[in-house]
Amino acid sequence: MKKKGKVLVPVFAVGRSQEVMIVMESLVKMKEIPEVPVYLDGMIWEATAIHTAYPEYLNNKLRTQIFQQGDNPLLSEIFKRVDSGEMRDKILADKDPCVVLATSGMMNGGPVMEYFKHWSGDAKNTLVFVGYQAEGTIGRRIQRGAKEVPMNVGGTIVSLPVEMNVETCDGFSGHSDRRQLVGFINNMSPRPERVIFGHGEESKCVDLSSTIHKRLNMNTAAPFNLEGIRFV
Repeated sequence: MKKKGKVLVPVFAVGRSQEVMIVMESLVKMKEIPEVPVYLDGMIWEATAIHTAYPEYLNNKLRTQIFQQGDNPLLSEIFKRVDSGEMRDKILADKDPCVVLATSGMMNGGPVMEYFKHWSGDAKNTLVFVGYQAEGTIGRRIQRGAKEVPMNVGGTIVSLPVEMNVETCDGFSGHSDRRQLVGFINNMSPRPERVIFGHGEESKCVDLSSTIHKRLNMNTAAPFNLEGIRFV
């Protein structure tokens, strides 16, 4: 903000966006960052509307803040919905600092790429990762320090320079960690006959599968892509 730059945050529309919004609203309210517009692009607005419609399902702190204090951080005036291509173009042309939360969270498409194409070459701007970047995604390449990334511009693949500052903000993960997963399986009643691990990096799935097998004496598996498992 002090450099008069833009802050671009690739986010997942459900859950992660709302967590980041609550943190942003708190930072502005505590005057830890200047009050600048925070634009929401993609399906974030629709997902946030569900959270605001059912506040009774939010955590205790938020329920108290909403019901007893009448203050819903997700409805703060700092948040602006990007509801058209024309508004997006206006944001891109605006010289003033702002924050943009946009999907997709791993930069494999979505409106976030439009902002990235325009802002990546300016060192005043910052890209902040708040979610896991999977192997093979553009987000992972940038997170690892790539100074150029391939981009489709008008039907032509070009190498886009990455001059903007890149930061990773840990702590927003929507997943349980290793300790929590082990504890969850250990406390299940009745005990499952078999546990299958997927949706993760290959080495981590194999390692966790082996740990559960040895520590809890359970039948486990971490299938490879296209590998079949028979249930009898």
